Amino acid sequence: MAAGNIAKARALLTAPTPGASAWSALGAAALAATAAVMMAGVMVLGPGVRFDEPPVAQGLSPNG
Repeated sequence: MAAGNIAKARALLTAPTPGASAWSALGAAALAATAAVMMAGVMVLGPGVRFDEPPVAQGLSPNG
């Protein structure tokens, strides 16, 4: 009986083999590429850049 329990415990202690997927590697690469492009954009623009909204166009009537 003890030998059976020891065999079950040893079976539970074996490390599972990871099933690597090409899709997970592709997703990680896409995430890293997106982050790199975003960080490069921040470095190029810098912290002092502001994008103001364009002024509203006036109507066609002369009085506004």
